[in-house]
Amino acid sequence: MFYLLGKGFIRAITTLDMLLGTILLYGLSFLPSRFTHRWYPKLFRLWCALFIRALGVNLKVHQKNIHTLPKHFMVIGNHPSAFEDIGLPALFKARFLGKEEIKDWWILGRISTAANTFYVKRESKESRAIVREAIIKALKKGDNIGLYPEGGCKGRRVFLPFHYGCFDIAIQANVPIIPVFLHYEAQEDFEWGAKESLLQKIWTILKTQNKTVNYYIFDAIHPTQFANQASLCQHVQDLYLKWQIKYLE
Repeated sequence: MFYLLGKGFIRAITTLDMLLGTILLYGLSFLPSRFTHRWYPKLFRLWCALFIRALGVNLKVHQKNIHTLPKHFMVIGNHPSAFEDIGLPALFKARFLGKEEIKDWWILGRISTAANTFYVKRESKESRAIVREAIIKALKKGDNIGLYPEGGCKGRRVFLPFHYGCFDIAIQANVPIIPVFLHYEAQEDFEWGAKESLLQKIWTILKTQNKTVNYYIFDAIHPTQFANQASLCQHVQDLYLKWQIKYLE
């Protein structure tokens, strides 16, 4: 009885924290970007952590890297769920790439845009070229970037082939790649189906009995070790397939 009351109280507090944080970030998103571009992303990362706590998710970080991770990097991950859109930003100080439709999402669109998110129209070659150049420019300026080489949410299993784009960017900007393998123990509940809305997915995650999430962080991969984007892409694909066998099968 007391245990359930305690859990209910904690859930109410974490939900209130997240709601208050959402109201704050939404309000601040209306300020001109020249005032917010330095400090708003820090608040966004904090908000992501509040969101994770409100969902009751137990995000476990497994540091599989042998060497110290670089300060300047591109972080990549497989993309089975909507959850990593808050999970990875909570862990890594980086600007992430999202689909253009996110800009129109109620509340979240404004928050995401104010957090300096890059957007791409996936089916447009012109849009992909424009965002590629913008990301390379940002990396050369010193920003960290987060990408999903599968090109979107493709299901609980690694979807191949990976897109060459992020590997070409890493080579052009000469920035190491930090690979993260994402494993949701309740895979079906966390997997974002094609016909599910974001609110439906959040509700499913709230109801799931197993909220353990494992993020495996591995050593950085330096693009200078590879002849071209194809060989770098193949190497990373092989790693993700190996991790999939180890952690999912």
